[in-house]
Amino acid sequence: MLSFAMADHPQAHRGAPSNPDGRFERHCREEVDDGWWRDDDLPPLKTTLEPDRARSVITRNQSPDIPFDRSINPYRGCEHGCIYCYARPTHAYLGLSPGLDFETRLFAKPEAGALLDQELRHPGYRCQPIAIGTNTDPYQPVERQAAIMRAILTVLAAFAHPVTITTKSALILRDRDILTDLARRRLVSVTVSITTLDRDLARRLEPRAAVPAARLATLQALAEAGIPVAVNVAPVIPGLTDPELETILEAAVKHGATAASWLLLRLPYEVGDLFTDWLALHAPHRRDRVLSLLRQCRGGRLNDPRFGHRFAAQGPFAAMLRDRFRIASRKLGLADRPILRTDLFRLPPRPGDQLSLFG
Repeated sequence: MLSFAMADHPQAHRGAPSNPDGRFERHCREEVDDGWWRDDDLPPLKTTLEPDRARSVITRNQSPDIPFDRSINPYRGCEHGCIYCYARPTHAYLGLSPGLDFETRLFAKPEAGALLDQELRHPGYRCQPIAIGTNTDPYQPVERQAAIMRAILTVLAAFAHPVTITTKSALILRDRDILTDLARRRLVSVTVSITTLDRDLARRLEPRAAVPAARLATLQALAEAGIPVAVNVAPVIPGLTDPELETILEAAVKHGATAASWLLLRLPYEVGDLFTDWLALHAPHRRDRVLSLLRQCRGGRLNDPRFGHRFAAQGPFAAMLRDRFRIASRKLGLADRPILRTDLFRLPPRPGDQLSLFG
Protein backbone atom coordinates (compact mmCIF):
# COMPACT_ATOMS: atom_id res chain seq x y z
CA MET A 1 0.00 0.00 0.00
CA LEU A 2 1.41 3.40 -0.97
CA SER A 3 1.54 6.12 1.65
CA PHE A 4 1.16 9.82 0.94
CA ALA A 5 2.01 12.90 2.90
CA MET A 6 -0.97 14.50 4.65
CA ALA A 7 0.20 17.99 3.81
CA ASP A 8 -1.87 21.06 4.60
CA HIS A 9 -3.53 22.19 1.41
CA PRO A 10 -4.45 25.86 0.92
CA GLN A 11 -7.66 24.83 -0.87
CA ALA A 12 -9.33 21.65 0.31
CA HIS A 13 -10.78 19.34 -2.33
CA ARG A 14 -8.95 21.09 -5.16
CA GLY A 15 -6.20 19.56 -7.27
CA ALA A 16 -3.75 22.35 -8.07
CA PRO A 17 -1.55 23.51 -5.21
CA SER A 18 -1.37 27.05 -6.62
CA ASN A 19 -2.73 29.47 -9.19
CA PRO A 20 0.26 30.53 -11.33
CA ASP A 21 -0.09 33.07 -14.10
CA GLY A 22 -0.65 31.79 -17.61
CA ARG A 23 2.18 31.78 -20.10
CA PHE A 24 0.72 34.67 -22.11
CA GLU A 25 0.49 37.16 -19.24
CA ARG A 26 2.72 40.23 -19.34
CA HIS A 27 3.35 40.14 -15.60
CA CYS A 28 4.13 37.25 -13.31
CA ARG A 29 3.00 37.22 -9.68
CA GLU A 30 4.84 35.36 -6.95
CA GLU A 31 3.51 34.63 -3.46
CA VAL A 32 5.65 35.86 -0.59
CA ASP A 33 4.92 35.11 3.06
CA ASP A 34 5.16 38.41 4.89
CA GLY A 35 3.86 36.96 8.13
CA TRP A 36 0.59 38.89 8.12
CA TRP A 37 -1.78 36.15 6.99
CA ARG A 38 -2.01 32.41 6.57
CA ASP A 39 -3.41 30.30 3.74
CA ASP A 40 -5.85 28.60 6.10
CA ASP A 41 -7.48 31.98 6.77
CA LEU A 42 -8.73 32.08 3.17
CA PRO A 43 -12.33 31.03 2.43
CA PRO A 44 -12.79 27.95 0.20
CA LEU A 45 -12.75 28.68 -3.50
CA LYS A 46 -16.19 28.53 -5.09
CA THR A 47 -16.89 27.19 -8.56
CA THR A 48 -18.24 29.76 -11.00
CA LEU A 49 -19.87 28.96 -14.33
CA GLU A 50 -20.04 31.54 -17.12
CA PRO A 51 -21.58 31.20 -20.60
CA ASP A 52 -19.27 30.54 -23.52
CA ARG A 53 -21.08 32.09 -26.49
CA ALA A 54 -19.54 29.85 -29.11
CA ARG A 55 -20.84 30.06 -32.67
CA SER A 56 -20.11 26.37 -33.32
CA VAL A 57 -19.55 23.31 -31.16
CA ILE A 58 -17.78 20.79 -33.39
CA THR A 59 -14.00 21.12 -33.20
CA ARG A 60 -11.95 19.68 -36.06
CA ASN A 61 -8.40 18.36 -35.87
CA GLN A 62 -5.89 16.80 -38.24
CA SER A 63 -3.46 15.56 -35.60
CA PRO A 64 -1.72 12.25 -36.39
CA ASP A 65 -1.78 11.47 -32.64
CA ILE A 66 -5.57 11.36 -32.35
CA PRO A 67 -7.83 8.65 -33.85
CA PHE A 68 -10.78 11.00 -34.53
CA ASP A 69 -11.19 14.13 -36.62
CA ARG A 70 -13.98 15.91 -34.71
CA SER A 71 -14.97 16.44 -31.10
CA ILE A 72 -17.25 18.44 -28.84
CA ASN A 73 -16.27 20.07 -25.55
CA PRO A 74 -19.36 21.28 -23.67
CA TYR A 75 -17.18 22.96 -21.03
CA ARG A 76 -13.92 24.88 -20.73
CA GLY A 77 -12.20 24.06 -17.48
CA CYS A 78 -13.06 21.06 -15.33
CA GLU A 79 -14.21 20.93 -11.73
CA HIS A 80 -12.77 17.43 -11.29
CA GLY A 81 -9.45 19.17 -10.67
CA CYS A 82 -7.21 16.35 -11.93
CA ILE A 83 -3.72 17.68 -11.31
CA TYR A 84 -2.27 15.96 -14.39
CA CYS A 85 -4.92 17.20 -16.86
CA TYR A 86 -3.28 18.13 -20.16
CA ALA A 87 -6.18 20.50 -20.90
CA ARG A 88 -5.12 22.86 -18.10
CA PRO A 89 -2.92 25.04 -20.36
CA THR A 90 -5.96 25.96 -22.49
CA HIS A 91 -7.14 28.30 -19.72
CA ALA A 92 -4.15 30.51 -20.47
CA TYR A 93 -5.85 31.45 -23.76
CA LEU A 94 -8.64 33.00 -21.65
CA GLY A 95 -6.21 35.07 -19.58
CA LEU A 96 -6.68 32.71 -16.64
CA SER A 97 -4.44 30.38 -14.70
CA PRO A 98 -4.07 26.69 -15.61
CA GLY A 99 -3.93 26.11 -11.84
CA LEU A 100 -6.87 26.74 -9.54
CA ASP A 101 -8.65 28.92 -12.12
CA PHE A 102 -8.94 25.89 -14.42
CA GLU A 103 -10.96 23.94 -11.87
CA THR A 104 -12.98 26.81 -10.38
CA ARG A 105 -13.67 29.30 -13.21
CA LEU A 106 -15.62 27.27 -15.74
CA PHE A 107 -17.26 28.16 -19.03
CA ALA A 108 -20.24 26.33 -20.52
CA LYS A 109 -21.85 26.26 -23.95
CA PRO A 110 -25.57 26.47 -23.09
CA GLU A 111 -26.64 26.55 -26.74
CA ALA A 112 -24.57 23.50 -27.68
CA GLY A 113 -27.59 21.36 -28.59
CA ALA A 114 -29.11 23.97 -30.91
CA LEU A 115 -25.74 24.76 -32.50
CA LEU A 116 -25.05 21.08 -33.09
CA ASP A 117 -28.43 20.69 -34.80
CA GLN A 118 -27.48 23.53 -37.18
CA GLU A 119 -24.04 22.12 -37.94
CA LEU A 120 -25.31 18.62 -38.67
CA ARG A 121 -27.79 20.08 -41.17
CA HIS A 122 -25.07 21.84 -43.17
CA PRO A 123 -25.19 20.60 -46.80
CA GLY A 124 -21.49 19.72 -46.76
CA TYR A 125 -21.53 17.74 -43.52
CA ARG A 126 -20.24 14.15 -43.74
CA CYS A 127 -20.96 11.81 -40.85
CA GLN A 128 -18.14 10.36 -38.78
CA PRO A 129 -18.10 9.59 -35.03
CA ILE A 130 -17.89 12.62 -32.76
CA ALA A 131 -15.64 12.25 -29.70
CA ILE A 132 -16.79 13.85 -26.43
CA GLY A 133 -14.74 13.97 -23.25
CA THR A 134 -11.30 13.99 -24.81
CA ASN A 135 -10.41 17.42 -23.37
CA THR A 136 -12.53 18.17 -20.31
CA ASP A 137 -15.08 15.82 -18.76
CA PRO A 138 -18.60 16.34 -20.16
CA TYR A 139 -20.08 14.88 -16.96
CA GLN A 140 -18.25 17.03 -14.44
CA PRO A 141 -20.37 18.16 -11.44
CA VAL A 142 -21.80 21.34 -13.05
CA GLU A 143 -23.47 19.14 -15.70
CA ARG A 144 -26.04 18.09 -13.08
CA GLN A 145 -27.73 21.47 -13.42
CA ALA A 146 -26.57 22.58 -16.87
CA ALA A 147 -27.61 19.34 -18.65
CA ILE A 148 -25.71 20.39 -21.79
CA MET A 149 -24.51 16.86 -22.45
CA ARG A 150 -28.04 15.52 -22.37
CA ALA A 151 -29.10 18.13 -24.93
CA ILE A 152 -26.20 17.10 -27.19
CA LEU A 153 -27.08 13.40 -26.91
CA THR A 154 -30.72 14.15 -27.70
CA VAL A 155 -29.66 15.82 -30.96
CA LEU A 156 -27.26 13.02 -31.88
CA ALA A 157 -29.95 10.41 -31.26
CA ALA A 158 -32.40 12.29 -33.50
CA PHE A 159 -29.84 12.41 -36.31
CA ALA A 160 -28.72 8.79 -35.72
CA HIS A 161 -25.17 10.14 -35.38
CA PRO A 162 -22.39 8.01 -33.83
CA VAL A 163 -20.59 9.27 -30.73
CA THR A 164 -17.80 8.13 -28.41
CA ILE A 165 -17.76 9.35 -24.81
CA THR A 166 -14.93 9.39 -22.27
CA THR A 167 -15.63 10.23 -18.63
CA LYS A 168 -14.63 9.67 -15.00
CA SER A 169 -18.13 10.40 -13.71
CA ALA A 170 -21.05 8.26 -12.59
CA LEU A 171 -23.33 11.09 -13.76
CA ILE A 172 -23.33 9.49 -17.21
CA LEU A 173 -25.88 7.00 -15.84
CA ARG A 174 -28.45 9.83 -15.83
CA ASP A 175 -28.47 9.55 -19.64
CA ARG A 176 -28.68 5.78 -19.74
CA ASP A 177 -32.01 5.96 -21.60
CA ILE A 178 -30.53 7.84 -24.56
CA LEU A 179 -27.33 5.81 -24.50
CA THR A 180 -29.27 2.56 -24.56
CA ASP A 181 -31.20 3.72 -27.61
CA LEU A 182 -27.95 4.71 -29.35
CA ALA A 183 -26.35 1.37 -28.41
CA ARG A 184 -29.19 -0.60 -30.00
CA ARG A 185 -28.30 1.10 -33.27
CA ARG A 186 -24.51 0.69 -32.79
CA LEU A 187 -24.09 4.44 -32.47
CA VAL A 188 -22.23 4.78 -29.16
CA SER A 189 -19.30 3.49 -27.15
CA VAL A 190 -18.30 4.70 -23.69
CA THR A 191 -14.86 4.74 -22.10
CA VAL A 192 -14.39 5.16 -18.36
CA SER A 193 -10.97 6.48 -17.32
CA ILE A 194 -9.38 4.93 -14.24
CA THR A 195 -6.01 6.15 -12.98
CA THR A 196 -5.77 4.19 -9.76
CA LEU A 197 -7.86 1.91 -7.54
CA ASP A 198 -6.39 3.49 -4.41
CA ARG A 199 -9.15 5.73 -3.05
CA ASP A 200 -6.78 7.96 -1.07
CA LEU A 201 -4.46 8.51 -4.01
CA ALA A 202 -7.41 9.15 -6.31
CA ARG A 203 -8.77 11.79 -3.94
CA ARG A 204 -5.47 13.65 -4.18
CA LEU A 205 -4.92 13.23 -7.91
CA GLU A 206 -8.56 13.79 -8.95
CA PRO A 207 -10.25 15.45 -5.96
CA ARG A 208 -13.75 15.95 -7.40
CA ALA A 209 -13.99 13.01 -9.78
CA ALA A 210 -15.89 9.83 -8.89
CA VAL A 211 -13.96 7.50 -6.60
CA PRO A 212 -12.55 4.34 -8.24
CA ALA A 213 -15.29 2.06 -6.87
CA ALA A 214 -17.96 4.33 -8.36
CA ARG A 215 -16.27 4.22 -11.76
CA LEU A 216 -16.22 0.43 -11.71
CA ALA A 217 -19.88 0.41 -10.73
CA THR A 218 -20.57 2.79 -13.63
CA LEU A 219 -18.84 0.40 -16.02
CA GLN A 220 -21.01 -2.43 -14.77
CA ALA A 221 -24.26 -0.46 -14.97
CA LEU A 222 -23.54 0.63 -18.54
CA ALA A 223 -22.57 -2.88 -19.60
CA GLU A 224 -25.73 -4.33 -18.07
CA ALA A 225 -27.74 -1.79 -20.10
CA GLY A 226 -26.16 -3.13 -23.30
CA ILE A 227 -23.89 -0.14 -23.85
CA PRO A 228 -20.37 -1.04 -25.11
CA VAL A 229 -17.86 0.02 -22.45
CA ALA A 230 -14.09 0.23 -22.35
CA VAL A 231 -11.55 1.27 -19.74
CA ASN A 232 -8.77 3.76 -20.30
CA VAL A 233 -5.94 3.31 -17.81
CA ALA A 234 -4.89 6.91 -17.94
CA PRO A 235 -2.71 8.52 -17.21
CA VAL A 236 -0.19 5.88 -16.24
CA ILE A 237 2.18 7.71 -13.89
CA PRO A 238 5.55 5.93 -13.84
CA GLY A 239 6.75 5.18 -10.35
CA LEU A 240 3.36 6.02 -8.84
CA THR A 241 0.42 4.26 -10.53
CA ASP A 242 2.09 1.98 -13.09
CA PRO A 243 2.14 -1.04 -10.68
CA GLU A 244 -1.67 -1.02 -10.89
CA LEU A 245 -1.89 -1.46 -14.67
CA GLU A 246 -2.88 -5.14 -14.66
CA THR A 247 -5.04 -4.80 -11.55
CA ILE A 248 -7.11 -2.01 -13.12
CA LEU A 249 -7.60 -4.02 -16.30
CA GLU A 250 -8.71 -7.09 -14.32
CA ALA A 251 -11.18 -5.07 -12.25
CA ALA A 252 -12.59 -3.37 -15.34
CA VAL A 253 -13.16 -6.68 -17.12
CA LYS A 254 -14.96 -8.06 -14.06
CA HIS A 255 -17.28 -5.06 -14.26
CA GLY A 256 -18.10 -5.42 -17.95
CA ALA A 257 -15.35 -3.71 -19.94
CA THR A 258 -14.66 -5.41 -23.27
CA ALA A 259 -11.92 -3.10 -24.57
CA ALA A 260 -9.06 -1.12 -23.08
CA SER A 261 -6.39 1.47 -23.74
CA TRP A 262 -3.68 3.26 -21.79
CA LEU A 263 -1.85 6.57 -21.96
CA LEU A 264 1.39 7.67 -20.37
CA LEU A 265 1.32 10.87 -18.33
CA ARG A 266 1.71 14.07 -20.38
CA LEU A 267 2.89 17.34 -18.82
CA PRO A 268 2.54 20.12 -21.42
CA TYR A 269 3.34 23.75 -20.62
CA GLU A 270 2.27 24.78 -17.09
CA VAL A 271 1.19 21.25 -16.10
CA GLY A 272 4.84 20.25 -15.62
CA ASP A 273 5.39 22.72 -12.79
CA LEU A 274 1.94 22.11 -11.28
CA PHE A 275 2.47 18.35 -11.18
CA THR A 276 6.01 18.70 -9.82
CA ASP A 277 4.66 20.89 -7.00
CA TRP A 278 1.90 18.35 -6.38
CA LEU A 279 4.47 15.57 -5.98
CA ALA A 280 6.46 17.68 -3.52
CA LEU A 281 3.29 18.26 -1.51
CA HIS A 282 1.69 14.80 -1.56
CA ALA A 283 4.42 12.27 -2.42
CA PRO A 284 7.80 13.92 -1.75
CA HIS A 285 9.56 10.57 -1.29
CA ARG A 286 8.54 9.53 -4.83
CA ARG A 287 9.05 12.85 -6.61
CA ASP A 288 12.53 12.29 -8.05
CA ARG A 289 11.80 8.74 -9.22
CA VAL A 290 8.55 9.70 -10.94
CA LEU A 291 10.15 12.59 -12.80
CA SER A 292 13.21 10.53 -13.70
CA LEU A 293 11.16 7.69 -15.17
CA LEU A 294 8.99 10.14 -17.08
CA ARG A 295 12.05 11.81 -18.61
CA GLN A 296 13.32 8.38 -19.66
CA CYS A 297 10.06 7.91 -21.57
CA ARG A 298 10.10 11.40 -23.12
CA GLY A 299 13.60 11.68 -24.51
CA GLY A 300 15.00 13.44 -21.46
CA ARG A 301 12.12 15.91 -21.10
CA LEU A 302 8.91 15.92 -19.10
CA ASN A 303 6.89 16.40 -22.28
CA ASP A 304 7.33 15.89 -26.00
CA PRO A 305 5.05 18.37 -27.85
CA ARG A 306 5.81 17.18 -31.40
CA PHE A 307 2.91 15.99 -33.54
CA GLY A 308 3.17 12.25 -33.92
CA HIS A 309 5.04 11.95 -30.61
CA ARG A 310 2.80 13.66 -28.04
CA PHE A 311 1.02 10.50 -26.96
CA ALA A 312 3.86 8.11 -27.73
CA ALA A 313 6.64 7.03 -25.39
CA GLN A 314 10.16 5.74 -25.88
CA GLY A 315 12.83 3.87 -23.97
CA PRO A 316 12.96 0.59 -22.04
CA PHE A 317 10.45 1.58 -19.36
CA ALA A 318 7.84 2.60 -21.94
CA ALA A 319 8.46 -0.62 -23.87
CA MET A 320 7.89 -2.60 -20.68
CA LEU A 321 4.57 -0.81 -20.10
CA ARG A 322 3.45 -1.60 -23.65
CA ASP A 323 4.36 -5.27 -23.19
CA ARG A 324 2.56 -5.45 -19.86
CA PHE A 325 -0.59 -3.93 -21.35
CA ARG A 326 -0.48 -6.20 -24.39
CA ILE A 327 0.02 -9.38 -22.35
CA ALA A 328 -2.67 -8.48 -19.81
CA SER A 329 -5.16 -7.55 -22.55
CA ARG A 330 -4.60 -10.86 -24.30
CA LYS A 331 -5.03 -12.87 -21.09
CA LEU A 332 -8.22 -11.01 -20.23
CA GLY A 333 -9.71 -11.39 -23.71
CA LEU A 334 -10.00 -7.67 -24.34
CA ALA A 335 -10.99 -6.83 -27.91
CA ASP A 336 -11.02 -3.74 -30.10
CA ARG A 337 -13.68 -1.10 -29.60
CA PRO A 338 -16.77 -1.62 -31.74
CA ILE A 339 -16.96 0.09 -35.11
CA LEU A 340 -19.86 2.52 -34.99
CA ARG A 341 -22.33 2.90 -37.83
CA THR A 342 -22.38 6.02 -39.98
CA ASP A 343 -24.87 4.82 -42.59
CA LEU A 344 -27.92 5.54 -40.43
CA PHE A 345 -27.31 9.30 -40.37
CA ARG A 346 -30.35 11.31 -41.44
CA LEU A 347 -31.78 14.81 -41.05
CA PRO A 348 -34.84 14.72 -38.79
CA PRO A 349 -37.68 17.08 -39.75
CA ARG A 350 -37.82 20.42 -37.98
CA PRO A 351 -41.01 21.57 -36.31
CA GLY A 352 -43.26 22.87 -39.07
CA ASP A 353 -41.43 21.09 -41.90
CA GLN A 354 -43.63 19.49 -44.53
CA LEU A 355 -43.20 15.72 -44.42
CA SER A 356 -42.37 13.80 -47.58
CA LEU A 357 -45.33 12.06 -49.22
CA PHE A 358 -43.20 8.99 -49.87
CA GLY A 359 -41.27 8.92 -46.53
